[in-house]
Amino acid sequence: MQTKVKTVEELRPLLAILRAAGKKIVFTNGCFDLIHTGHTRYLAIARSFGDILVVAVNSDASVSTIKGEKRPINSQQERAEALAALESVDFVTIFSEPDPYKVISALQPDVLVKGGDWPIEKIIGRDVVEARGGKVVNVPFVEGQSTTGIIDKILQKYAKMGS
Repeated sequence: MQTKVKTVEELRPLLAILRAAGKKIVFTNGCFDLIHTGHTRYLAIARSFGDILVVAVNSDASVSTIKGEKRPINSQQERAEALAALESVDFVTIFSEPDPYKVISALQPDVLVKGGDWPIEKIIGRDVVEARGGKVVNVPFVEGQSTTGIIDKILQKYAKMGS
């Protein structure tokens, strides 16, 4: 699984070779803090839009900025390894920037996929992908599945145990 986790610099030539062989490269990104069925279903759908799925994972510092100081629960390396273990995921990379624009620009995916909470016109990197003739897609969320929801359930159960 570790072989699936690559830097952007390692991925660029690999993706160029795969693209030259006629493979369609799909890209998505996110925090992926506690992997759940919402994630696995989303990633399987994302993968269905092409041949190779690259997942960019927010760094620990980036997750803290986005989700608050108590997150992430799992380190960036643990999150990358868990994603790499999924059959639908071909490569994982970690990024530290506030958004994935730099990674998308470097990797030049053919398809960019985001969750349904992102209207297509606001998806970061859309301009890069569409400029190459690529496609941008948003995929609906799986109802009732979120990392925040899982954390809340755990805290509620723990509170009941303590009383």
